[in-house]
Amino acid sequence: MNVSQAIETRRAVKAFDPGHAMPEDDIRRLTQLAILSPTAFNIQNWLLAWDRDPARYWRNAPNEVREFMVPAIGQYYKGREAVQRDEAMRSCGMAAMTLMLAAQEMGYASCPMDGFDFDAVGRLLNLPPDHTVGLFVAIGKPAREPWPRGGQLALNEVVITDRFA
Repeated sequence: MNVSQAIETRRAVKAFDPGHAMPEDDIRRLTQLAILSPTAFNIQNWLLAWDRDPARYWRNAPNEVREFMVPAIGQYYKGREAVQRDEAMRSCGMAAMTLMLAAQEMGYASCPMDGFDFDAVGRLLNLPPDHTVGLFVAIGKPAREPWPRGGQLALNEVVITDRFA
């Protein structure tokens, strides 16, 4: 399956086969692909805080790149809590989409999830104070067909070229 097919056929499935157990190799493959998702400054912000040894994000880069990028991380995020949280949400969204497209290619269905009690989930997971739950992605074998698409907006309603009129 190519990327276009995965995008066109992926649907948010609401019911999964409770008897299906995903093999560990499939879980490993999905997570390996998800961590390749793009993130600002390569900080892989879906799990990691921006100020935890930022040199590790650039350990394989040439020295001149590392010397530029590592200080830039702190300069950009320090004291900007809203930016830190926003970046975590963007990173989670990109990782979630990568995960859902990879799952689609592998023959699994998926559903991005929010609308739950984020604080309660954080307590359940024993989430550290410098982490936040962005969303969940349910993945499995579908138990029934997904709902039909609700209807996409016309391109001229969502694509802005150069500037707003």
